[in-house]
Amino acid sequence: MDISDISIPVAAMAPHWKPIIDSIPPNQVAAGDFDPDQHLQYEPPAKIHTMKDLSLPENTGISPVAVSEPFRLFTTQAIHRMRAEVLSQDVWENCQYSSNLAQCQLRGFAARYAPFVYDAWKTPETLSVVSKIAGLDLVTDRMTLGQSDLYSPVPCGAGIKLTWKFTLVDFEIAHINISVKSDEQKKEEMAAFVEKQAFDEDEGIAGCPFELPDKPIVDWHTDSYPFVCVTMLSDCESMIGGETALRTGTGEIVKVRGPQMGCAVILQGRYIEHQALRALGTTERITMVTSFRPRSPNLPDDTVLTTVRPVSNLSELYSQYSEYRLEILEERVRMQLRVLRENKRGGKKVNVKLLKDFIRDQTEFLAEMNKQMVDEELVKMGSIDDSHLHQCSQGDAVAKRKRAA
Repeated sequence: MDISDISIPVAAMAPHWKPIIDSIPPNQVAAGDFDPDQHLQYEPPAKIHTMKDLSLPENTGISPVAVSEPFRLFTTQAIHRMRAEVLSQDVWENCQYSSNLAQCQLRGFAARYAPFVYDAWKTPETLSVVSKIAGLDLVTDRMTLGQSDLYSPVPCGAGIKLTWKFTLVDFEIAHINISVKSDEQKKEEMAAFVEKQAFDEDEGIAGCPFELPDKPIVDWHTDSYPFVCVTMLSDCESMIGGETALRTGTGEIVKVRGPQMGCAVILQGRYIEHQALRALGTTERITMVTSFRPRSPNLPDDTVLTTVRPVSNLSELYSQYSEYRLEILEERVRMQLRVLRENKRGGKKVNVKLLKDFIRDQTEFLAEMNKQMVDEELVKMGSIDDSHLHQCSQGDAVAKRKRAA
């Protein structure tokens, strides 16, 4: 896609304010393109939690993997380059959004304003890391029009055999969640924390978890896309809190500790309700969230636009969403045509039931696509309802996976 084709959000969509964020002066940030040999620093996560670990049905989602512990992904030099691009004036002025779910986000900027960030998430080496942790094989060769990908079974996380290919909707590359506070606010919060610790010790309840009374950075939600990679762009050495809270299948809340600068977490966020908690001891918490979806036409695509529609340039979002969905449909039709032609050449009868199942599935696929592309005049920018929490019922998901098997 030519970056000159990308339109910019209109002013009415964004609050247009810029908090004070400490950043390295531009003349101290190294130049050059993204180089995986120089800028990737992958260290495997200590643990990868499965859906079963969270008391969720093992057939929930499209992978047995639920969430990883934080792992090192990028070098400090790479993070400094990313911050320089993300915190640039062009991004703040043209790509800022706010909603009832998250007060400050930067979205849709990478292809136009952040070439280093864009390349970091497009390079095969980065995608390979994401797929390895997701428990599914990532194929880096691209699909050619009129020619199928050649898939072969590969082992993955829980012994399930799947084939997989990730691609990205460009608008969803590296959206930024931002929470900032002044030094004075930071000191007041830390003073309150120390006071509570002293009180707890006097009362004999020391060691109980400290709960922040403030609103989370991003409230309870499920993601629009199957997987996300959340990368920390802030220095978190003195941070207290800042975890990701997950709701388990039993309704309990568990927390995954927040990553340090340059580290990341992989989450199958479309199927797990979660929120980003606030933190103490720092004046900023800036995370970069990149979304991933299945490329294989054989796998269900449960993508919804509920959480992203009200905070996006709709023309750009709808164009990219419809393009990849129609490509999936196109490839499914090509595959079905090959089956019909091979059966005809072999003198086999048409399996009417399987053919009708295929037609039904594609009808549902198109109906869901139509549902997600809400007319622009009906979209209330900045207002996200809670329908995303209920849009992928377990029964529907299981049925689709059985038909895809």
